[in-house]
Amino acid sequence: MRQTPHWLFPPPPLLTTGRTAPAPRRILEHLSVIRAAHVVLASASPRRYDLLNGQLGINARVQPSQFAEDLDKSRFTPHEYVQENARIKAIEVFESIERGEGQPPSLVIGADTVVVLGDRILEKPPDAAAAKAMLRALSDAGTHEVCTGAALVYHGHTPAAPDVHVFVESTAVRFARLSDEEIDAYVASGEPMDKAGGYGIQARGGAFVAGIVGDYSNVVGFPLHRFCSELDVGKLRAWVDSAAAVASDTTADALERRPGPDGADTVVNVAECADEDECGLPSD
Repeated sequence: MRQTPHWLFPPPPLLTTGRTAPAPRRILEHLSVIRAAHVVLASASPRRYDLLNGQLGINARVQPSQFAEDLDKSRFTPHEYVQENARIKAIEVFESIERGEGQPPSLVIGADTVVVLGDRILEKPPDAAAAKAMLRALSDAGTHEVCTGAALVYHGHTPAAPDVHVFVESTAVRFARLSDEEIDAYVASGEPMDKAGGYGIQARGGAFVAGIVGDYSNVVGFPLHRFCSELDVGKLRAWVDSAAAVASDTTADALERRPGPDGADTVVNVAECADEDECGLPSD
């Protein structure tokens, strides 16, 4: 008989999966700054993209990490494991952009989500057999934990020293008892194959979730509430102001005062002039 630890689902009543808590108001007044900072999401996950861009509206640019995610799990606790994966992903993309574009981005967001069952870390199933085994284990256990590690890598005071901030969010999930037929049908749908633990709470797999304690969006793949609490808007504003100053200096450098035909000074954008005649000035 399955037993649910008394600490895992304390009162008040569980948040059901039928709704998502609204995005915190604390960053809504700063959305213009966040959007102007051209934040980068180091993930190909459509769910993270939808949460950050579709729901929160930060207009993050996507550049997936090329990290193989081959860390030795035995060297980490589950919380350490997801934070280290997220950190490596974000730094890899940060450095790639810096090399390719000649300047570092304002912020790169990295993330990694796993299902934790006892002392086991469950990631994406490699095949249908593994997906069925994961779902059977989750069904038999009755409860499990979903952990997302996140890394926020900001442009630092020097290009060689970005500011790195990592955190982890955990959500407790109560899972239904599944028959073999239900598991077979779900795996045959193909949905489990790109999801940690072999199910998606935001899709058909949500039918298997009896309740959660914690952030629903964390189970989907990214903890919006915690992200909004951890995000340093001040660092993004400093980057935006610095970028605006550089753009202003560049424009000023491209402008030159020259005497016009009538003797009055004329401001000329020398960067856009192919020759003197195109600037409306007399040639020698």
